[in-house]
Amino acid sequence: MNTYKSIYKQIKKYDSIVIGRHLRVDPDAMASELALKELILNTFKNKKVYAIGLSASRFKYMGDLDKIDEDIAKKSLFIILDTPDVKRVDSDYIDEFKYKIKIDHHPFVEKFCDIECINENASSTCEMILDFAYKMKMNISRKCAELLFTGIVSDTNRFTTINTSFKTFDLIHKLIKDTNIDFTSLYDKLYARPIKEVRLQGYISQNLELTDNGLAYIKVDDDVINQFGVDSASPGNMINNFNYINEILVWVFVTKDVKNDIYRITMRSRGPVINEVASKYNGGGHVRASGARVKTMEEVDNLIKDLDMVCKDFRGDIDENK
Repeated sequence: MNTYKSIYKQIKKYDSIVIGRHLRVDPDAMASELALKELILNTFKNKKVYAIGLSASRFKYMGDLDKIDEDIAKKSLFIILDTPDVKRVDSDYIDEFKYKIKIDHHPFVEKFCDIECINENASSTCEMILDFAYKMKMNISRKCAELLFTGIVSDTNRFTTINTSFKTFDLIHKLIKDTNIDFTSLYDKLYARPIKEVRLQGYISQNLELTDNGLAYIKVDDDVINQFGVDSASPGNMINNFNYINEILVWVFVTKDVKNDIYRITMRSRGPVINEVASKYNGGGHVRASGARVKTMEEVDNLIKDLDMVCKDFRGDIDENK
C-alpha cells in the first residue's frame, strides 16, 4: 500500500508521463500500459500521457500506441510495466527520463528504477494495475476495465496458472460488477486466429520431439514459417495451447529472428522450475513460463539438454516421494 501511495504521488507530480513495457509485447504488457494510460487520463484530466513501444498487429484492437522523442523523455516520469530487467525495456530513451517506476509481477532480476513495485504472487501486471486503481480510488472506465480483464485472462491462461489466487477472482468480480463489461465477448478478440496458425499448430503437434524425461521441443525454421504464411512470433504465441499433455513436463519452441540474427526460445512447464535455466541463456521469466534469446544453434541445443536434465531431476524427486 505504501508503495502504491509513492507511485500515486509521483503520478500527481508529473505533467508528462510515459508508460512502457518489455520488447515483443504480449497481451498483459499491452493491456496494462494502455489501461494505466486510461486510468491516469480519467483521474487527472490535464496530463500528457504516452503509451510507447513497438506494436503488434494481433493486439491492434486494444488501442493505439504513441511516439515520443528525447525532449519528451527528459521532462517525463517513466512507468515501466511487466519488465524485470533493463535490457528488455522497449524504449530508446531509458537513460533520459527524470524519474522511473517499475510495476512488475516477475521474479526480481535487477533494480533499475527509483521506485520498484514487484509482486511475484500477482497473476499479471494487469492485476497489479487493477489493485492499484482500486486502492488509490482511480476512475476505472469501461474501456480500461476491458483492457485489464483481457490482460489478466491472457496471463493466467483463462485462470489456470499457479499465480491465479483468491485475490485475482475478488478483483475480477469487483471489476465486472462495477463496470458491467460484456466480458464473454472479450474472449473472441483475444483468442481468434487465422486458419494458417491453426494449421501451423497441427504441424507442431505432429513434429514435436519428445525425450524419455518428458521434454518436448521443436525448432521451427524459416521454411516452415514461409510454408504456413505466418510470422516468426506465431509459434511462441500458441505455446500455451500445448498444456495438459500427459507425457510432457516441459515444452520448448525455437524460432529464428532473422532481422536480429538470434534464436528466440519460448518455454513452459507443468512442474519443473525452468526460469533458472532460461537465465543462463540471456532470458528469464516465471518459474513455469520463461523465454530466452541466444545467438547460436549450439546454445539452443545446450539449453534443451539443460531442460531435459531438469525434467529428469523432477521425475526423480517425484519417484522418491512416492
